[in-house]
Amino acid sequence: MDRTPIAPNAPTPAAEVEHYYGERVHILQNPFLLSVLARLGAPETKGPEVAELVRIVYSAMLIQMAARELPIQSAAVPTRMFARTPQGVYRGPMLSREASVVIACVVRAGMIPSQTCFELLARVLDPDRIRIDTLSMARVTDAQGRVTGVSLDGSKIGGSVQDSVLLVPDPMGATGGTVVKALAHYRERYGTPEKVVAMPMIATPEYIARVLKEVEGAVVYTARLDRGLSPADVLGAPPGRRWAEERGLDEHQYIVPGAGGLGEVLNHSWV
Repeated sequence: MDRTPIAPNAPTPAAEVEHYYGERVHILQNPFLLSVLARLGAPETKGPEVAELVRIVYSAMLIQMAARELPIQSAAVPTRMFARTPQGVYRGPMLSREASVVIACVVRAGMIPSQTCFELLARVLDPDRIRIDTLSMARVTDAQGRVTGVSLDGSKIGGSVQDSVLLVPDPMGATGGTVVKALAHYRERYGTPEKVVAMPMIATPEYIARVLKEVEGAVVYTARLDRGLSPADVLGAPPGRRWAEERGLDEHQYIVPGAGGLGEVLNHSWV
């Protein structure tokens, strides 16, 4: 197989929501994904169906993200038609199999998203250059139930992230504290990634603000922006136009409208 590096020109982007959060934020505008997320967050949706819906969302998000953020090469790949004609060769852009990707799996809710991303990437990249790290990042709360931080006790990280794409498919982008803490931990102990991509399937304006401010160069992909506690006139403005007035978190730092405690729902373990 012939592979020649080419300039990483981004393909035509998928439809995205117009916003004022900046070019590092990508809010996918996909009615199918929005329908899946609505079904996923419905009170009657439980167990295996929730898990399958999460896989659908992350499969679609991963495909869009990879086309924009992973290195691209020009390739020549013989097809089955090569046995009939020398012209039976695909020539054109492909993702580079030499791309190195580290997936930060945040327990509990990030387990299915991370495995989904790993399995899809391993179909087209070199599996030996992809790994999943397991981050045990429990919420730390105060006496009033407010989230004050996260704990990394019990995490399993497989080595350096230097020059890799570091992907964080943590599904609920609420405060941004999990992503900020995880990436600070990586940079302090495991090197500097070439690129950081945060992939919450649902994100709040508060999450976006914190990640962009505290994680240098981070890119955010999300399937839905939730700012349901914003005043009505703010909701009538384009996302990010009145950013300081947008709210997507309740007093306990849960997303509204959100999907509830997804880690608990996925595992049917209410802890």
